[in-house]
Amino acid sequence: MKSYEQYKRLIRFFTSIVILLVEVGIYWITWKTYFSEAAGTPFFRKGDWLMAAVYSLMLLFFSRMYGGLKIGYLERGNVLYSQVLSVVLVNMFTYLQIALLAKRFLNLVPFLLMFAVQVMAIGIWTYLANRLFEKLFPPRQMLLIYGNRPSLTLMDKMNCRKDRYQIKGMVHIENGLEAIQQMIPEYDAVVICDVPSFIRNPILKYCYGQRKRVYMTPKISDILVRSAEDIHLFDTPLIMARNGRMSIEQAFFKRWMDIGIAGVFCIITLPLMAVTALAIKMQDGGPALYRQKRLTYEGREFYVYKFRSMRVDAEKDGVARLASDKDSRITPVGQFIRKVRLDELPQLFNILKGDMSIVGPRPERPEIARQYEAEIPEFAYRLRVKAGLTGYAQIFGKYNTTPYDKLKLDLHYIQNYSLMLDVKLMIQTVKILFMKESTQGIAAGQTTAAMEAFVEKSGEM
Repeated sequence: MKSYEQYKRLIRFFTSIVILLVEVGIYWITWKTYFSEAAGTPFFRKGDWLMAAVYSLMLLFFSRMYGGLKIGYLERGNVLYSQVLSVVLVNMFTYLQIALLAKRFLNLVPFLLMFAVQVMAIGIWTYLANRLFEKLFPPRQMLLIYGNRPSLTLMDKMNCRKDRYQIKGMVHIENGLEAIQQMIPEYDAVVICDVPSFIRNPILKYCYGQRKRVYMTPKISDILVRSAEDIHLFDTPLIMARNGRMSIEQAFFKRWMDIGIAGVFCIITLPLMAVTALAIKMQDGGPALYRQKRLTYEGREFYVYKFRSMRVDAEKDGVARLASDKDSRITPVGQFIRKVRLDELPQLFNILKGDMSIVGPRPERPEIARQYEAEIPEFAYRLRVKAGLTGYAQIFGKYNTTPYDKLKLDLHYIQNYSLMLDVKLMIQTVKILFMKESTQGIAAGQTTAAMEAFVEKSGEM
């Protein structure tokens, strides 16, 4: 692995070029044999090249946005799904583009045949490229350094990617810094799981000196420092950590973007919302909508609107609880609308009202938020911005992500906010819509996401 490691990016670049050329080549052949003439006036040379260039740029954009080129980084299935999703979106835009040129809707058969061949090519490429990476870059043999809190959850997550990581050794910080440093050279990389800073920092410096890669779970203070700015006012370097509030101009443009996008989607999805409401009503005769008290900016309470996916008496005992896996309270219609996120559509009206934004931390119920804040006081930091329909924690986390990890993800968004980040997260939301793990519920018997193992007890948030 060591002899090829420096070439990993280069190999990933060339494998990416291969699949992009194949996909564009399939489009080029279809364009020359059918699309060009179907567009109305046959294209020649520069026109053909322009259409191929537009297709290539869209394909590159979506492939990079969804991670469809991250061979050896994302799981094989994730790469396959991401690349197929990229082709689906690009082909949809291309169909509309050619239909506008032709001033009529075209026969879908050539598009479907082109897509089928592209999917076959993506499947073959994903398999061969992954085999190449597995052969050249075997999984790293790693040492896990842990503190006084359980690290089994992190181990389970890393063991899901045995193609990349293999934890071959574990050592507790009670063994002492000298003993830990003697073990490090035997491994390819080190994982530091929630270790106090006064021990973590010497380990980091030692690994840097030994040219060992380090993976570590960040503390909240790490996230705040990572978003800090360099200041050069004196001959002593300074960094400034902002307080998480967006500027007035950012808030202004974010609000107008929310109104514009939410308004358009309200109009587009109105027929879909009507059908969903009718299906829920026919299911059990109960109301199609329900409202629930949630928290938004600065702790203000508001009522969020959702399509009802559970029985009317889902919380007749008065206990607030999150949905669990195979939750018996969820109706058959509710199972479907939750799976494809149709239950969230009424929140577009919350956005228009100003209670929510399109992108932001998901609004939590006051009762559940109080439980989290009793263990993690910093959980209230998520309220520095408006609650959102989608967000950083929704895209990179799961429904059952622990509160502490959810807080860190949302803080990353708050501290690094920009309009372009909002646009990027909106586009990436499309990818998670049909990913089962992103809607996975909490374990049976829990009322909130498990947090005991993730609460900072050392005071170093």
